[in-house]
Order: sequence, then structure tokens, then C-alpha cells
Amino acid sequence: MASWVMGSSRVAGTRRFGWSSGWVIRPLPATLLGLGGVVAIEAIFGPLNSGAALAAKGLTLVVPVIASAVIGGRWSGYIVAVAATLAFSLLVPPVGSLRVGVAEDFVALCVFLVVAVVVSTVVAGRIEMLASVEVHRRQLLRSVSHDLRTPLSVIRAASTELREDVDHDAATRDRLLELIGDESERLDRLVANLLNLSRIDAGALVPQRQPVDVAELIHECERQLQRLFVKVELRSEIQADLPLVEMDFVLMSQVVTNLLENAVRHSPVGGTVVVSAAVERSDLVVEVSDEGDGVDATAASAIFEPFRSGAIAGASGIGLAICRAVVLAHGGTIAVGGADPHGARFTVRLPIH
Repeated sequence: MASWVMGSSRVAGTRRFGWSSGWVIRPLPATLLGLGGVVAIEAIFGPLNSGAALAAKGLTLVVPVIASAVIGGRWSGYIVAVAATLAFSLLVPPVGSLRVGVAEDFVALCVFLVVAVVVSTVVAGRIEMLASVEVHRRQLLRSVSHDLRTPLSVIRAASTELREDVDHDAATRDRLLELIGDESERLDRLVANLLNLSRIDAGALVPQRQPVDVAELIHECERQLQRLFVKVELRSEIQADLPLVEMDFVLMSQVVTNLLENAVRHSPVGGTVVVSAAVERSDLVVEVSDEGDGVDATAASAIFEPFRSGAIAGASGIGLAICRAVVLAHGGTIAVGGADPHGARFTVRLPIH
């Protein structure tokens, strides 16, 4: 299997979140900005020693903590939170000293520190979550726009050729019609992946279980993808008399289809893709292997994450993520390892109820 591209969001020690504004987390400038804000607030409230001034100072000191957490991340927020707590203690009697006179004041300082740290954590976590969503949105738009453009271009070219006032022989016409059919099915698989991805994100992926003939499911997937196996051999090794297994036929057929399509993409010309199904103890084991370059051990743990596609045109990077989500929803597991003598083997295990 071709070498896999592990996209990283860290650049020179700085996490780039990829917002439309080019937002970059800058810990050091954010920390300095927050500390400067604490010093400014201390200079303003320092001469005051009333209870109202203490309350106002406590509320105001939270502002640089939030600002540093937004700009520099949670650790910048933590540093500024500690500095703000020290500054807050200067207004607690005895005023102007870091010493705390009574237990109530000590409790007040502890509460202020906890509040500042919690605010910093919540704000930084929210910023990171929004940034991660934005990164996924950009990756999804980029991959989908690329994946849609290729089959649409082929369909448009083939249909235009058929519409032109040209006498095509039967073989040419059949070939053009096959191209339109192949690319239409490819679009259908892409749309199905996108729909399931949205269901996964919404937490609405619930299998509609029914007794399924596993051999029939695999043969149906092979039939749908038969046009892909022109330069690659497909071999099936299905155990005889497999029991019916409770599963969602549509979702599991998408898992097998994605794995087969993935194996074809990463197989050399003349290579062999093997799909097998058998019962081991109380599990149904379905395996899809190819004779490509395999998967790096460092990439195996993250290969099922969204947008971790191989360096091959037409791979959107969501197919394997959907496979994992569907298998987990069925209470099973999916893993990748090496094939014999070389290549990659994807193994799906489902409990048989």
C-alpha cells in the first residue's frame, strides 16, 4: 500500500488551527500580553483598598486570563491565572503584601485561582474545538471538491461525446456508457460516505440489524465493484455454511466496499486482492488484503482517522474512518496489519449473536 501521508497541524512548534483568518496560537506573546494586563490592572486598583475595589479587581483580573487563553492556549492562561492570583492577593489585607491575614482571605485567593484556571481551560478548550472543526471543514471541502470534479468531468466528457453527431461503433458506445456508469457509481459511493460521515458527527449512526447472509453481502459488493478489477485480480475465500449474522446490511456493505476500493487503489497492476470471511470462536472475521507497499507501523494507529488518506489521487480520507465508526457501532473491531508476503490486511471482527 502506498506510503500514507500523516497530515500534521503543528508548524515549527506552533499549532496552526487553519482558521479563515490564518489564526495561529502564539503562547509567548499571549503570556506577555496577559502579564501586562495584570500589571496594568494592579496599577489601577493598587491605591484602592475598599471592598468594592477588591470585587472589581477580582472581576477585572479575569479579563487578561481569558485573553491569554484565547491567543496563547491553556498554558498561557494558566501562567497568567497564577500571576493574577498573586496580584489579587496584594489587595487582600494586609494590603500591598503577598501575605494573607485570615483564613477567609486565603480561601478567597484559592477560589479566585480555581476560577481563573477553570475559565482558562474552558476558553482554550472551546477555541481548540472550534479550530479543529474548521480544519476538518476545510479538509472535507478540499477532498470532496477534488473527488467530485474527477467523475463529473468524465461523465460530462463521455455524455458530450455520445450527444455529438458522430457515428460511434458499438464497442466505443458501450465503453462510453460504461464510463458513465462507473463514475456514477463512484459518485454514489462518495455521497453515501458523506451522508454517513454527517450521521457519525451527529451521533445518529444506529445500525438497523437484521439476519444477513455474509457471503451474499460480499458477493454483492464484488458485483458493484467488478469494473474496478480490470488490472487487479480479486479472489474470494469465504467459509462454507457461514451462519446468518445480525448486522445492518447497507452499512456493512459500505464497509466491505470501502475496504475493497481502498485495496484496489493501493494494489500494483497484476496484483491480487483477497477478501475472506470465516468464523473464529464466537466472532465473524472478514479480511481484505492487497499486495501493495503496506502501511507504516507509525501510521497504523491513525489510519482510521478522518482525512488520513494515502498519497493517491481520488482518496478522500473518510472511507476508513467510516469503516471504523460502522464496525464500532456493531460492537466489533477493525485493525490493519501486514499481509503475506507483502501488502496490507484489514481485519474486521464482529460478534455473532
